[in-house]
Amino acid sequence: MRYASYLNQEGQPTWGLEANGELLDLGPSGADVGPSLQQAIQEGLLSAPLEKDEAPAQPVEGTTFLPVLSAPGKVICIGVNYRSHQEETGRDSVGKPTVFARFSDTLAAHGADLPIPAESSMYDYEGEVALVIGAHADHVKPEDAWNYIAGYAAFNDFSARDWQRHTGQWTPGKNFPLSGAFGPYFMSAEEVGDVTELVVETRVNGEVRQRAAVADLIFDIPAIIEYVTAFTPLAPGDVIVTGTPGGVGLFMEPPTFLVPGDVVEVEVGKLGTLRNVLVA
Repeated sequence: MRYASYLNQEGQPTWGLEANGELLDLGPSGADVGPSLQQAIQEGLLSAPLEKDEAPAQPVEGTTFLPVLSAPGKVICIGVNYRSHQEETGRDSVGKPTVFARFSDTLAAHGADLPIPAESSMYDYEGEVALVIGAHADHVKPEDAWNYIAGYAAFNDFSARDWQRHTGQWTPGKNFPLSGAFGPYFMSAEEVGDVTELVVETRVNGEVRQRAAVADLIFDIPAIIEYVTAFTPLAPGDVIVTGTPGGVGLFMEPPTFLVPGDVVEVEVGKLGTLRNVLVA
Protein backbone atom coordinates (compact mmCIF):
# COMPACT_ATOMS: atom_id res chain seq x y z
CA MET A 1 0.00 0.00 0.00
CA ARG A 2 1.16 3.51 -0.81
CA TYR A 3 0.20 6.53 1.26
CA ALA A 4 0.21 10.22 0.35
CA SER A 5 -0.27 13.62 1.92
CA TYR A 6 -2.44 15.90 -0.21
CA LEU A 7 -5.26 18.44 -0.36
CA ASN A 8 -8.78 17.03 -0.32
CA GLN A 9 -11.44 18.30 -2.70
CA GLU A 10 -12.25 21.13 -0.28
CA GLY A 11 -8.61 22.23 -0.36
CA GLN A 12 -7.83 21.02 3.16
CA PRO A 13 -4.65 19.08 4.03
CA THR A 14 -5.23 15.38 4.58
CA TRP A 15 -3.61 12.04 3.91
CA GLY A 16 -4.73 8.77 2.50
CA LEU A 17 -4.18 5.47 0.78
CA GLU A 18 -3.63 5.17 -2.97
CA ALA A 19 -5.67 2.44 -4.62
CA ASN A 20 -6.83 1.90 -8.21
CA GLY A 21 -6.07 5.44 -9.31
CA GLU A 22 -7.79 7.01 -6.31
CA LEU A 23 -6.80 8.40 -2.93
CA LEU A 24 -8.88 7.20 0.02
CA ASP A 25 -9.04 9.90 2.69
CA LEU A 26 -7.85 8.59 6.06
CA GLY A 27 -7.52 12.03 7.65
CA PRO A 28 -9.99 13.98 9.82
CA SER A 29 -12.13 14.79 6.77
CA GLY A 30 -12.42 11.09 5.94
CA ALA A 31 -12.03 7.87 7.90
CA ASP A 32 -10.24 9.82 10.67
CA VAL A 33 -7.49 7.28 11.29
CA GLY A 34 -5.24 10.14 12.35
CA PRO A 35 -4.70 13.84 11.66
CA SER A 36 -1.68 13.39 9.36
CA LEU A 37 0.50 10.75 7.77
CA GLN A 38 3.35 11.96 9.94
CA GLN A 39 1.37 11.37 13.12
CA ALA A 40 0.13 8.01 11.83
CA ILE A 41 3.75 6.93 11.41
CA GLN A 42 4.76 8.36 14.78
CA GLU A 43 1.95 6.52 16.56
CA GLY A 44 2.28 3.27 14.63
CA LEU A 45 -1.23 3.54 13.21
CA LEU A 46 -0.31 2.08 9.83
CA SER A 47 0.43 -1.31 11.37
CA ALA A 48 -3.18 -1.65 12.56
CA PRO A 49 -6.13 -2.57 10.30
CA LEU A 50 -7.33 0.60 8.60
CA GLU A 51 -11.02 1.50 8.54
CA LYS A 52 -11.06 2.61 4.93
CA ASP A 53 -14.33 1.25 3.57
CA GLU A 54 -16.17 4.52 4.17
CA ALA A 55 -13.23 6.78 3.30
CA PRO A 56 -14.05 9.46 0.71
CA ALA A 57 -12.15 8.91 -2.53
CA GLN A 58 -10.79 11.33 -5.10
CA PRO A 59 -8.86 10.70 -8.32
CA VAL A 60 -5.07 10.80 -8.10
CA GLU A 61 -5.09 12.75 -11.34
CA GLY A 62 -5.65 16.40 -10.57
CA THR A 63 -4.86 16.05 -6.85
CA THR A 64 -2.52 18.59 -5.27
CA PHE A 65 0.08 16.65 -3.35
CA LEU A 66 1.93 17.77 -0.24
CA PRO A 67 5.38 16.59 0.88
CA VAL A 68 5.03 13.05 2.23
CA LEU A 69 5.91 14.48 5.64
CA SER A 70 5.66 18.24 6.02
CA ALA A 71 7.52 18.75 9.29
CA PRO A 72 9.88 15.94 10.26
CA GLY A 73 11.96 16.75 13.30
CA LYS A 74 15.21 15.88 11.53
CA VAL A 75 16.16 15.45 7.90
CA ILE A 76 19.60 13.86 7.72
CA CYS A 77 21.27 13.55 4.31
CA ILE A 78 24.16 11.35 3.24
CA GLY A 79 26.59 12.68 0.64
CA VAL A 80 28.75 10.90 -1.96
CA ASN A 81 27.27 7.51 -1.11
CA TYR A 82 27.02 5.76 -4.48
CA ARG A 83 30.18 4.42 -6.08
CA SER A 84 29.32 6.00 -9.42
CA HIS A 85 28.94 9.42 -7.78
CA GLN A 86 32.17 9.02 -5.82
CA GLU A 87 33.98 8.18 -9.05
CA GLU A 88 32.67 11.21 -10.93
CA THR A 89 33.61 13.54 -8.06
CA GLY A 90 37.15 12.18 -7.91
CA ARG A 91 36.90 11.89 -4.14
CA ASP A 92 38.92 9.32 -2.26
CA SER A 93 37.16 6.64 -0.27
CA VAL A 94 36.37 7.63 3.30
CA GLY A 95 35.86 5.51 6.37
CA LYS A 96 32.70 7.18 7.60
CA PRO A 97 29.54 8.52 5.92
CA THR A 98 29.43 12.16 4.86
CA VAL A 99 26.49 13.69 6.73
CA PHE A 100 24.72 17.03 6.40
CA ALA A 101 21.39 18.41 7.55
CA ARG A 102 18.44 19.72 5.59
CA PHE A 103 15.83 21.99 7.17
CA SER A 104 12.31 20.58 7.14
CA ASP A 105 10.84 23.86 5.87
CA THR A 106 12.70 23.33 2.56
CA LEU A 107 10.58 20.29 1.69
CA ALA A 108 8.44 20.41 -1.45
CA ALA A 109 5.70 18.29 -2.97
CA HIS A 110 5.41 16.09 -6.01
CA GLY A 111 3.88 18.06 -8.85
CA ALA A 112 4.85 21.45 -7.46
CA ASP A 113 6.58 24.08 -9.58
CA LEU A 114 9.92 24.65 -7.88
CA PRO A 115 11.86 27.93 -8.13
CA ILE A 116 15.48 28.02 -9.21
CA PRO A 117 17.14 30.36 -6.68
CA ALA A 118 18.02 33.70 -8.21
CA GLU A 119 21.22 33.56 -6.17
CA SER A 120 22.48 30.41 -7.94
CA SER A 121 23.65 29.77 -11.49
CA MET A 122 24.55 26.13 -10.75
CA TYR A 123 21.28 24.50 -9.67
CA ASP A 124 21.38 20.71 -9.89
CA TYR A 125 19.30 17.58 -9.21
CA GLU A 126 20.02 14.57 -7.00
CA GLY A 127 17.58 11.65 -7.15
CA GLU A 128 17.58 9.60 -3.96
CA VAL A 129 15.72 7.18 -1.71
CA ALA A 130 14.57 8.57 1.64
CA LEU A 131 13.81 6.36 4.60
CA VAL A 132 11.46 7.32 7.43
CA ILE A 133 12.25 6.26 10.97
CA GLY A 134 9.46 4.34 12.71
CA ALA A 135 10.77 3.89 16.25
CA HIS A 136 12.99 5.79 18.69
CA ALA A 137 16.53 5.01 17.60
CA ASP A 138 19.65 5.60 19.70
CA HIS A 139 22.98 3.79 19.26
CA VAL A 140 21.40 1.23 16.95
CA LYS A 141 23.41 -1.84 16.01
CA PRO A 142 23.52 -2.54 12.26
CA GLU A 143 21.94 -5.96 12.69
CA ASP A 144 18.93 -4.27 14.31
CA ALA A 145 18.66 -1.28 11.98
CA TRP A 146 15.90 -2.61 9.72
CA ASN A 147 13.56 -2.76 12.73
CA TYR A 148 13.68 1.03 13.04
CA ILE A 149 12.50 1.85 9.51
CA ALA A 150 8.83 2.70 8.92
CA GLY A 151 9.14 2.98 5.16
CA TYR A 152 10.51 4.76 2.13
CA ALA A 153 9.82 7.50 -0.43
CA ALA A 154 11.52 9.11 -3.42
CA PHE A 155 13.46 12.33 -2.83
CA ASN A 156 15.15 14.98 -4.98
CA ASP A 157 17.91 16.78 -3.10
CA PHE A 158 18.13 19.86 -5.33
CA SER A 159 21.52 21.50 -4.81
CA ALA A 160 22.94 24.96 -5.50
CA ARG A 161 26.47 23.86 -6.38
CA ASP A 162 27.98 27.34 -6.24
CA TRP A 163 26.67 27.86 -2.71
CA GLN A 164 27.64 24.33 -1.78
CA ARG A 165 31.23 25.21 -2.72
CA HIS A 166 31.53 28.40 -0.68
CA THR A 167 33.16 26.49 2.18
CA GLY A 168 33.68 22.92 3.26
CA GLN A 169 30.18 22.94 4.79
CA TRP A 170 27.34 22.17 2.37
CA THR A 171 24.45 23.62 4.38
CA PRO A 172 23.83 26.77 2.28
CA GLY A 173 23.75 24.87 -1.01
CA LYS A 174 21.29 22.32 0.32
CA ASN A 175 18.68 24.51 2.00
CA PHE A 176 17.16 26.97 -0.44
CA PRO A 177 13.36 27.17 -0.20
CA LEU A 178 11.48 24.28 -1.83
CA SER A 179 14.71 22.49 -2.70
CA GLY A 180 13.87 19.11 -1.13
CA ALA A 181 11.16 17.39 -3.18
CA PHE A 182 9.66 14.46 -1.26
CA GLY A 183 7.05 12.03 -2.57
CA PRO A 184 4.63 11.38 -4.10
CA TYR A 185 4.10 8.28 -1.97
CA PHE A 186 5.27 6.65 1.23
CA MET A 187 5.41 2.86 1.28
CA SER A 188 5.93 0.80 4.40
CA ALA A 189 9.16 -1.15 4.81
CA GLU A 190 7.15 -4.36 4.95
CA GLU A 191 5.51 -3.61 1.60
CA VAL A 192 8.80 -2.59 -0.02
CA GLY A 193 10.60 -5.74 1.05
CA ASP A 194 14.25 -5.74 -0.02
CA VAL A 195 14.93 -2.05 -0.60
CA THR A 196 18.33 -2.82 -2.13
CA GLU A 197 16.52 -4.15 -5.20
CA LEU A 198 14.96 -0.75 -5.94
CA VAL A 199 16.49 1.29 -8.75
CA VAL A 200 16.79 5.07 -8.60
CA GLU A 201 16.37 6.73 -12.01
CA THR A 202 16.48 10.49 -12.56
CA ARG A 203 15.32 12.04 -15.82
CA VAL A 204 15.54 15.62 -17.05
CA ASN A 205 13.11 16.40 -19.87
CA GLY A 206 12.83 12.65 -20.45
CA GLU A 207 16.59 12.06 -20.71
CA VAL A 208 17.96 9.53 -18.21
CA ARG A 209 20.72 11.21 -16.21
CA GLN A 210 21.06 8.89 -13.21
CA ARG A 211 20.35 5.20 -12.75
CA ALA A 212 21.58 2.89 -10.00
CA ALA A 213 20.32 0.23 -7.62
CA VAL A 214 20.15 0.94 -3.90
CA ALA A 215 22.46 -2.08 -3.59
CA ASP A 216 25.23 0.19 -4.94
CA LEU A 217 25.33 2.34 -1.81
CA ILE A 218 28.84 2.65 -0.35
CA PHE A 219 27.49 2.81 3.19
CA ASP A 220 24.41 0.62 3.28
CA ILE A 221 21.29 1.52 5.21
CA PRO A 222 22.21 -0.35 8.43
CA ALA A 223 25.63 1.34 8.43
CA ILE A 224 24.01 4.74 7.95
CA ILE A 225 21.57 4.23 10.81
CA GLU A 226 24.33 2.93 13.07
CA TYR A 227 26.51 5.97 12.37
CA VAL A 228 23.80 8.62 12.62
CA THR A 229 22.26 7.27 15.81
CA ALA A 230 25.69 7.17 17.44
CA PHE A 231 25.74 10.98 17.52
CA THR A 232 22.05 11.95 17.50
CA PRO A 233 18.94 10.01 18.54
CA LEU A 234 16.21 9.72 15.92
CA ALA A 235 12.47 9.83 16.55
CA PRO A 236 9.58 8.34 14.59
CA GLY A 237 8.96 10.52 11.57
CA ASP A 238 12.59 11.61 11.18
CA VAL A 239 14.02 11.19 7.69
CA ILE A 240 17.34 9.97 6.31
CA VAL A 241 18.08 10.71 2.64
CA THR A 242 20.52 8.02 1.59
CA GLY A 243 22.59 9.51 -1.26
CA THR A 244 22.55 10.06 -5.02
CA PRO A 245 24.07 8.07 -7.92
CA GLY A 246 26.47 9.38 -10.51
CA GLY A 247 25.14 11.49 -13.34
CA VAL A 248 24.53 14.87 -11.72
CA GLY A 249 24.67 17.91 -13.97
CA LEU A 250 27.80 19.27 -12.31
CA PHE A 251 29.94 16.50 -13.76
CA MET A 252 28.49 16.37 -17.26
CA GLU A 253 30.69 17.49 -20.17
CA PRO A 254 30.13 20.40 -20.23
CA PRO A 255 28.49 20.93 -16.82
CA THR A 256 24.74 21.26 -17.38
CA PHE A 257 22.54 22.93 -14.80
CA LEU A 258 18.79 23.27 -14.50
CA VAL A 259 16.93 26.08 -16.23
CA PRO A 260 13.31 27.28 -16.06
CA GLY A 261 11.00 24.86 -17.82
CA ASP A 262 13.05 21.76 -17.10
CA VAL A 263 11.01 18.75 -15.96
CA VAL A 264 12.83 16.58 -13.43
CA GLU A 265 11.56 13.11 -12.54
CA VAL A 266 12.89 10.72 -9.92
CA GLU A 267 11.49 7.22 -10.35
CA VAL A 268 12.14 4.64 -7.63
CA GLY A 269 10.36 1.44 -8.64
CA LYS A 270 7.21 0.72 -6.66
CA LEU A 271 7.64 3.96 -4.66
CA GLY A 272 6.47 5.90 -7.71
CA THR A 273 7.74 8.84 -9.74
CA LEU A 274 8.44 12.22 -8.18
CA ARG A 275 7.94 14.93 -10.83
CA ASN A 276 8.62 18.65 -10.66
CA VAL A 277 8.89 21.54 -13.11
CA LEU A 278 11.56 24.17 -12.50
CA VAL A 279 10.54 27.83 -12.73
CA ALA A 280 12.33 31.17 -12.46
